[in-house]
Amino acid sequence: MSPKPPHHWHCLDTGEALARLDSAATGLNAGDAGSRLARTGPNRLQAARQKSALHAFVGQFGDLMILVLLAAAAISGLVGELRDALVILIIVLLNGLVGAVQEYRAERALAVLRRMASPDALVLRDGRAQRIDAEQLVPGDIVLVEAGNLVPADLRLIESESLAVDESALTGESEAVDKDIETLDDPSLPVGDRRNQLFRSSLVSRGRGRGLVVATGMDTEIGRIAGLLGREQRVKTPLQQRLTRFGRYLALVVLAICALIFAAGLLRGEAVLLMFLTAVSLAVAAIPEALPAVVTVSLAFGARKLGRRHALVRKLPAVETLGAVTFICTDKTGTLTLNRMTAERFWGAGELRDDLPAEGEPWQSLGRVLALNNDISLEGEEPTGEATELALFEAAQRAGFERTRLESQYPRIGALPFSSERQQMTTLHCLDDGVLACVKGAPERVLPQCSDALGTDFDQAAVLQQAEALASEGYRVLALAQRRFDQLPTEPAAETVERQLSFIGLVALIDPPRPEVAQAVDECRRAGITPVMITGDHPATALAIARRLGICGEDDEAMTGAELGQLSREALAGQVEQLRVYARVSPEQKIRIVRALQAHGEFVAMTGDGINDAPALKRAGIGVAMGQKGTDVAREAADMVLLDDNFATIVSAVREGRRIYDNIRKFIRYTLTSNAGEIWTLFLAPFVGLPIPLLPIHILWINLITDGLPGLAYAAEPAEPGSMRRPPRPPDENIFAGGLWQQVLWIGLLIGGLSLATAAWALGRGLEHWQTMVFTVLTLAQLFNALAVRSERRSLWRLGLLGNLPMLGALVVTLGLQLAAVYLPWCNALLHTQPLPVADLALCVAVAALVLPATELEKWLIRKGWLYRPAGSRVR
Repeated sequence: MSPKPPHHWHCLDTGEALARLDSAATGLNAGDAGSRLARTGPNRLQAARQKSALHAFVGQFGDLMILVLLAAAAISGLVGELRDALVILIIVLLNGLVGAVQEYRAERALAVLRRMASPDALVLRDGRAQRIDAEQLVPGDIVLVEAGNLVPADLRLIESESLAVDESALTGESEAVDKDIETLDDPSLPVGDRRNQLFRSSLVSRGRGRGLVVATGMDTEIGRIAGLLGREQRVKTPLQQRLTRFGRYLALVVLAICALIFAAGLLRGEAVLLMFLTAVSLAVAAIPEALPAVVTVSLAFGARKLGRRHALVRKLPAVETLGAVTFICTDKTGTLTLNRMTAERFWGAGELRDDLPAEGEPWQSLGRVLALNNDISLEGEEPTGEATELALFEAAQRAGFERTRLESQYPRIGALPFSSERQQMTTLHCLDDGVLACVKGAPERVLPQCSDALGTDFDQAAVLQQAEALASEGYRVLALAQRRFDQLPTEPAAETVERQLSFIGLVALIDPPRPEVAQAVDECRRAGITPVMITGDHPATALAIARRLGICGEDDEAMTGAELGQLSREALAGQVEQLRVYARVSPEQKIRIVRALQAHGEFVAMTGDGINDAPALKRAGIGVAMGQKGTDVAREAADMVLLDDNFATIVSAVREGRRIYDNIRKFIRYTLTSNAGEIWTLFLAPFVGLPIPLLPIHILWINLITDGLPGLAYAAEPAEPGSMRRPPRPPDENIFAGGLWQQVLWIGLLIGGLSLATAAWALGRGLEHWQTMVFTVLTLAQLFNALAVRSERRSLWRLGLLGNLPMLGALVVTLGLQLAAVYLPWCNALLHTQPLPVADLALCVAVAALVLPATELEKWLIRKGWLYRPAGSRVR
């Protein structure tokens, strides 16, 4: 058996293809098939080597932030704070378990691909048709297919009878593709244009045929896609990138500061053990161990909200990721459109109508032909059949032309089925005084057969011009005609029936956009997100839909897969940010487009529903699959699934993603400014002549009660006003951008200064409980800081205390714990505190409350534009 040239079977005629595979039209014999199977292997998709559960779990602990937390747990254990150590370890282990489960689910896409094969196939073996397991097919087999069959392997057709195949899951083209056996000349034709081949996992929608198996298993087109999916690596989300950088910087800064505090204490003459415990405690406190929990809870709350809005989140980081998206690369069929052909415009007697009139000619004749000339099945609850015929049937029904009633008046007595050679179909119906022939087909085939027209003079050139004008708008155009006979021709044939016809009109069909998508595209643009259409469909159709939706302008053109294939990497990089529509592209080219955008620093979301979308869904920063019309492969490769297949749901997801990132950033701002207050208090005390103002147990207590509950409450903070009117934040933006590091510095200094001022005042008055006052001021200042941080720009008075009830509850509980630490005798012994007189407690509250007006002044300056730009700005 000679080796085949990859992907060029469509260029060989049937005889050459059979000879290349040492086969015959009668098929292989059983012995030959068995020996070939031993050489080529079963007709199945290979499974990627799976990670063990333990390997997947251990792999979750390579992140620097996790390593820092483990170190903090170890340090907590060393200083005797076993409760802190246990909490940190539980958080880390739970996060590792969740990550391992998510990784396992993501890799199930290949398993779904393997199950998509047809369970059996009708094949010619030993000269007779027999049904075998599809896995037993080998190159050289002859397979018989008919309407309703899944194609079990890649085939080169050798016989075709009115054959049409739905390849939408593979190519993205919504219409069934007519197939024939004619040899093609262009070796570079994309899959969607290889009309003499059938591809594995496509569905036969009409007719029957025989095909020579030319590829099985991983050599098929869908096998190639499975290979791409297995090789493609996921890109780290913006959140993962930022937290990795954050953890790295934080670890270095904390170690440096703790070393300085330890050294400063020793220089002052403090005990070595006290300073060591103080430095270690401060290191533990400075690490925000609640951050993973806050992130997880924020993402989980966001995922639950999106679930109520018909978006299923498969991977939690995807919720935040959408907030950073700069480009959405979307498939057309089933994503932007309804994936349902619709008769949208009707032309007859020189008039173009958007609806089919029910009265007058030629409209009555046009409606009658639409209703009668089809093979739609009415046996079930819903009419079923080929997509184009179903669209014509539904158009007739809407206008009142019911097929059941018309067929009782005009019984069908014969038909000339559609064929790709004739490109038309004729049905014959009985009249009281003769026979009526109803004809529909391609205008360039039907019009030359017409001799007159209903309701007007017949001008073939003018009608063709009108058909071409509609086609240029992305429509598929059909011509309708009829002829009356006195009696049924003796031998009805195309040569005798399809001539001297009376032209009736034109019908323009299209897979129309979803009604809500145009507004969603507009919202994307206002949010600084660029939508791009990437489809396997025809360029004219793609452009028509893109222009309707506002994805591109009237002067923009589509780039085809063939043109894209001619571009070098550098040439594509120079154009990719300006291109808005790609048509007739292959799965590899979709990935190439995504990579080119990512090379420019763009964060790319890819939406789609077909098998052909799966590798790009996995490669993109976030993959969004359709839940209703999407394939299992696309859903399993995606990070998020739209349960209502509604592109507009993405806008809600983007809004939620931005809210979640804002809230995580608020928590980071809160915890770092609060921790900075503790650090400045301890660091500056020796330099201003004060003793160590806090004990190690005080630091750990503050860390325990102020980080947890208030931090988690940020997950419930509503979205900032105008979050969808700002550009996406740059994917490489530092977590400290937009003034955060300045806030950490000055708010930390303010809190530290207030604490030290309290210490100086209390020591000056000789108060024994001075350390408890510093302890209380530091705790309460952090609670006021938690309120102030709820918005980066809006005043707390505009937000209202009741705008986030979980936050209010968390602050009340934290305040209660602090008062217990000050006033309960057993807490006094455990935490080395003393009860405060009411006047001193009131002073602590008043001093700590100064944080609020100071941060409100900063917000006012930000709103005036006199301070740093807010995070999230991106010039595009």
